[in-house]
Amino acid sequence: MGANASNYPHSCSPRVGGNSQAQQTFIGTSSYSHQGFGCESKLYSLDHGHEKPQDKKKKTSGLATLKKKFIKRRKSSRSADHAKQMRELLSGWDVRDVNALVEEYEGTSALKELYLQANLARPEARTLQKDMAELYQYKYCTDVDLIFQETCFPVHRAILAARCPFFKTLLSSSPEYGAEIIMDINTAGIDMPMFSALLHYLYTGEFGMEDSRFQNVDILVQLSEEFGTPNSLDVDMRALFDYMCYYDVVLSFSSNSDLVETFGGSQNCLDEELRAHKAIISSRSPFFRHLLQRRIRTGEEITDRTLRTPTRIILDESIIPKKYAKVILNCMYTDVVDLSVLHSSPSVGSLSEVQALVAGKLNMTRAEEAMELYHIALFLEFNMLAQGCEDIIAESISLDTLIAILKWSSQPYGSKWVHRQALHFLCEEFTQVMTSEVFYELSKDHLLTAIQSDYLQASEQDILKYLIKWGEHQLMKRIADREPNLLSGTAHSVNKRGVKRRDLDIEELREILSPLLPFVRIEHILPMNSEVLSDAMKRGLISTPPSDMLPTSEGGKSNAWLRQKNAGIYVRPRLFSPYVEEAKILMKFHRKQSSVVRETSLVSSQFAGPAPRQPSWQADGKSVLDEMMVEQTDLVRLRMVRMSNVPDTLYMVNNAVPQCCHVITHQQVSTNQSSPPSVIANEIPVPSLLVVKEMIMLLLSSCRILTNSFLMSDLGMRAHC
Repeated sequence: MGANASNYPHSCSPRVGGNSQAQQTFIGTSSYSHQGFGCESKLYSLDHGHEKPQDKKKKTSGLATLKKKFIKRRKSSRSADHAKQMRELLSGWDVRDVNALVEEYEGTSALKELYLQANLARPEARTLQKDMAELYQYKYCTDVDLIFQETCFPVHRAILAARCPFFKTLLSSSPEYGAEIIMDINTAGIDMPMFSALLHYLYTGEFGMEDSRFQNVDILVQLSEEFGTPNSLDVDMRALFDYMCYYDVVLSFSSNSDLVETFGGSQNCLDEELRAHKAIISSRSPFFRHLLQRRIRTGEEITDRTLRTPTRIILDESIIPKKYAKVILNCMYTDVVDLSVLHSSPSVGSLSEVQALVAGKLNMTRAEEAMELYHIALFLEFNMLAQGCEDIIAESISLDTLIAILKWSSQPYGSKWVHRQALHFLCEEFTQVMTSEVFYELSKDHLLTAIQSDYLQASEQDILKYLIKWGEHQLMKRIADREPNLLSGTAHSVNKRGVKRRDLDIEELREILSPLLPFVRIEHILPMNSEVLSDAMKRGLISTPPSDMLPTSEGGKSNAWLRQKNAGIYVRPRLFSPYVEEAKILMKFHRKQSSVVRETSLVSSQFAGPAPRQPSWQADGKSVLDEMMVEQTDLVRLRMVRMSNVPDTLYMVNNAVPQCCHVITHQQVSTNQSSPPSVIANEIPVPSLLVVKEMIMLLLSSCRILTNSFLMSDLGMRAHC
C-alpha cells in the first residue's frame, strides 16, 4: 500500500472550507520569485491588446470599415507592383532559366514545410489518462484495499466512487481509512488478471491488456449489469472536480500580514481554502508528489490519520497566487486550461490582487495571465498546464502584442516554443510590421533573425528601405539620450523638433546597420534601377554594387538568381509569394504556348495536303516527323543538366564498381571496335525500325482522329452561323 491519506468525515461537500485542526505544511520561499517565476517577475505590458467589452459600440465603425478597404487596396496594389517587377525581370529570360527558378522555389517551399513542422514540435505533455495509468501502477496515496482471490489491490476511494456506481455503494459501507474490502463478483469467468484490467479501465478508460474475453459480448453485458456502465473518463473526472467527493487535502495560501493591513484586506479572505485529492495532485505534479512523500517519511501523515482530518498544504502566495489555484486544479482534473475561471469568481482581496493593484496590473490581458501561469506550471512541473499556457500566448500573437511576446519569450524564463511562433509571425507579416510603428520597437537581434530567413515575406527593396529607416530611428534615440537633461521634454529637444536627415552622422548610422545590411540580398533588389539601392550606395551604407551587375571574365553579366549561371555569386532567392506566383504563371504560359505551337503545326500539316508527285504515306510521315522535331526541340530546350557542387571524383573509383553506379562512364572506348556504341551518354537511344513504324502508325491514327474533330467543330460553327 502506497502513501496513504486520512479518513473523511464527509463524502461529498462544498469545495471551499476546511477543518481548523488540519496539519499545516508551508511551501515556497520568497527567494524563488527573483528567478522570474513569481508574481514579482517582470512581465512586459500588453496595453495595446486589452480585451474590450463585447457590448461596447464603435462610434467610428463606418470610418474603420473604409480604412480597412483602403489598407486592403494598398496591399493588393503593392502585391501587383511586386508581380510587375518580377514579370519585367523574367521577360528577358530563357524558358530553361524560368523553369530552373520555379524548381528552386518549389524546393525552398518543401524546406519551409519541414521548417514549420520543426518549429511546432515540442515534448509531448503527459495527459490525464497517462498519469492515471501511472497512478494505478505505482499506487500513490491509496486509501482502501480490495481483496480479490487472496490478492490485495490498493486503490483510491474517490476515483472508484466517481467512476463506478457499484464501487460507490460498496465503499460507502466502509468509510474508515485503510479498510480491507473482500470482493465478491457474481460474473462468471473473472480471474485476477481480468479484475486488474477492470480496475485499470476505471482509472484510464482502457483495459490495458489484450484478452479475447474482453471481446466477448456476453461477459461485457454481465459486467455492465453488475458494475454499471461508467461515463467517459473526462466526464467523471469533471464531476469529481465539481463535487470533490472524498477529498483528502486542503490547499491554503499564506500572505504578508503587513501588506494586507495596509490595503485593508482581511486574513479570513486570504485564508480561503480549496479542496482536492492527493491521488490526483500527486499524479499530475511531481512537486506535490515529492511533498506528500516527504510528509510520510517525517511521520506527519500518521497524525492526519489519527485525527481523521484532511491534510492542509499552505502555499506561498508570492509564488503561487491564489487566483490561479482553481485554474491549476481544473487543468489537473480535466487537461483544460480555462482562464475564464479567473473572471467568473468574485474578488476576495487576495495578496496577488493587492500586488497587481500596486504594480498597475489589475486588468491583465489574457496573454499576460497565461505568461504568469506558465511560470507557475514550470514550478509545479506540470507540463500539460505549461503547454496550455503556451497555446494561449501563441493564439494571442498580433501586431499589438508582438513586441511584448518577443521580449518575454526571449528571456531565460520564457518559452522557446512561443518565441519560435512569434518569429514566424514576424516573418510572415513582415510587410505589415515594417509599415507600422511596431517595427521601430524591434530589437536588433529579432530583426537579424528575420532578415536571415529564406521565408521572409517582403521584397529586398522594402527590406533595405525600412532597415535604413529603423537605423535612423535608433540613431535619433541615441541623440536624444545624449542631450542635456535641461532640454529633455522641452520644445528644443530632439523628440519635439526632430532631426533632419542630412544632419545624421553617417558613420554612426553605418555602425548601427553594420550587423544587418550584409544579410540584405541586394542582388535580388527589384527593379534593377532601384532608387533605394542607389541612395544607400551614395550615402556609403553599401560600399559595393550587387555582384550580378559586375561583368564576368567571359563577358556579359552573371545571374545571382540561378545556380547554373552564378559564376560564384549565387544567392538563394527568398520565398516571397508575389515573386513565386509570377514565376509559376510565366512558366505555365510557356508550357501552354509550346502546346499550342505543336497543335497548330499538326493541324496545318493535315490541311496542306500532299506535295506534288509524292505518295500520301510519305506526306503523312513527313508531318509526323515534323511534329516529332518540334517536340524534340522543346524537350531539348527544357532539359536541364544538373551540375553538382561536389567535384567529380568518379575517376578515383575502382574499376570493380559496377557500370550502373556511374552517370557517365570514364572508360575509354577501344579504337579497334568494329561497331559504334549502342548508347551514348546523355543521349536518347535510337529505336529500331520496327518500333519506328509502329510509332508512325499510332501517330497517324491519332492525327486522323484529331483532324476529324477539327472538321466536325468547323462544320458545327458554320451551321450555327
